[in-house]
Amino acid sequence: RERKENLFSLWRDKSFITCFCFCVIKITHSRRVAQAQQLHRASSLSAMASHDHDHDHHHDHEQGHKKSDGSDAETSWVGPDGRVYHSHDGLAPHSHEPIYSPGYFSRRAPPLHDRNFSERAFTVGIGGPVGTGKTALMLALCRFLRDKYSLAAVTNDIFTKEDGEFLVKNGALPEERIRAVETGGCPHAAIREDISINLGPLEELHNLFKADLLLCESGGDNLAANFSRELADYIIYIIDVSAGDKIPRKGGPGITQADLLVINKTDLAAAVGADLSVMERDALRMRDGGPFVFAQVKHGLGVEEIVNHVLHSWEQATGNKRH
Repeated sequence: RERKENLFSLWRDKSFITCFCFCVIKITHSRRVAQAQQLHRASSLSAMASHDHDHDHHHDHEQGHKKSDGSDAETSWVGPDGRVYHSHDGLAPHSHEPIYSPGYFSRRAPPLHDRNFSERAFTVGIGGPVGTGKTALMLALCRFLRDKYSLAAVTNDIFTKEDGEFLVKNGALPEERIRAVETGGCPHAAIREDISINLGPLEELHNLFKADLLLCESGGDNLAANFSRELADYIIYIIDVSAGDKIPRKGGPGITQADLLVINKTDLAAAVGADLSVMERDALRMRDGGPFVFAQVKHGLGVEEIVNHVLHSWEQATGNKRH
């Protein structure tokens, strides 16, 4: 019996040692891979510096740029913090926060309680997919509020300043109160992971015009994009009926966790076969009863209700009373 116990103890110790060695080898290998990727990234950046990006081209996230010899150059790498970073067209590298569920309105990040509104005014972030009516809503809000409040606006586009130019052309605000930002290939990063590209213009506009309210429009993106609370005190996410009545139930942080969901272009429902009652049901379910508004922003329908939601939150956050 004693011999059996000794043999069992020896077998157990050997198993432990084997397992321990395997873990050490695995960790060492992972670190070497990460170091190799970082070195590869450095050489890739050098190759990218000689690559002319003045021409138009398209590629998926998984596809890198080509070196001068035609081989692939990596545009993603593992950083010291273990996150995977990537860059688009030589712009600032960034990572993306993982999203594991559609999200819940009741669990959304609350507004910051220690915000100093004397440094940057109450900021309204307007996000949503391409073509849903973000810029039209920016214009409508400016027209509704500009006579009573000091406003300024920042727009985001990928490689143009078209949305900012639209606001100027349509007289939303004086031109000097509008800034247009080019975000590059990841517009969602500019409103969440790396907000500095928007914070600078917003703070500058606040200092110049002593703004009561600042409006920030994101670049058109997918359903996974949403604003950081470091940037937006109040978040509006806008979708439209033309994409079909399935959109609210698809979820994503914009739909489920924005302070207000706007379902725009309801006048197109019949043309595209969308059922507004289905959208209402799914919006209520996906947002835990959080507020949403049916709208036809271009025709002014629903805009006053949206404004009331914004001003209510502005009053609560700043202690000011609406004019």
